[in-house]
Amino acid sequence: MPKPVIIAFANQKGGVGKTTSAVNISAAIASMGHKVLLCDLDPQGNSTSGVGINKKTVKYSSYEALLGQCTPDAAVVETEWPNLSVMPSTINLAGAEIDLLDVSERERRFEKTIANLTKEFEYVTVDCPPSLGMLTINALTGCDGVVIPMQCEYYALEGLTQLMITIKKIKQLYNKNLCIMGILITMYNGRLNLTNQVTAELKKYYSDKLFKTTIARNVKVSEAPSFGAPVIYYDKYSKGSLAYMEVAKELLERIC
Repeated sequence: MPKPVIIAFANQKGGVGKTTSAVNISAAIASMGHKVLLCDLDPQGNSTSGVGINKKTVKYSSYEALLGQCTPDAAVVETEWPNLSVMPSTINLAGAEIDLLDVSERERRFEKTIANLTKEFEYVTVDCPPSLGMLTINALTGCDGVVIPMQCEYYALEGLTQLMITIKKIKQLYNKNLCIMGILITMYNGRLNLTNQVTAELKKYYSDKLFKTTIARNVKVSEAPSFGAPVIYYDKYSKGSLAYMEVAKELLERIC
């Protein structure tokens, strides 16, 4: 079975559109006919509910899969959206940071979990928690590349520097092939001076990493999670939906 391309969505700062981007880009890639597995490694489980899965009815989750309490296949749930499956998260995952402390090669639990999947997927996407703890380290150790969603705010720019340091360390210690697949600007508002200033700084230092398409603030993108649907199925022709489709296409081009 060919190894899937594994893409982590990471940013230790919360509220930057990380989960929204993971859900919608995963759904967009799946809508193009590719088999996609979305792994929810965030204890909040927003990616899980964002694709219409009720966390209360989940038998096995990413927690059990990581700790070896079930097979990886047993933790995979098919969504109602074509070609899109999810390895859901439950509140149990909040204890994983502590539970993994006594596990040998704890940084590679996610890598081994995905390697033991027998179900075939072309792409595995990972929604990381808003921290640089053991779950995020696991995702970065086991992935091929990382997409960094971020807002055009000063603190987000400061956080990006810290994330880049972490990525460099992971690359040195655990995953020499780790690369940055792209920096995605979310909640974009070109009318704000701060937005333009931060965008200018990003272009100055990371111009080759920035996605050409930005994600503007969009009501439909905000509404979609409450209906348990990616925005391309909630409102296919909304500006947010079209933007995420463009980002997904660009991401696949970068991978190829």
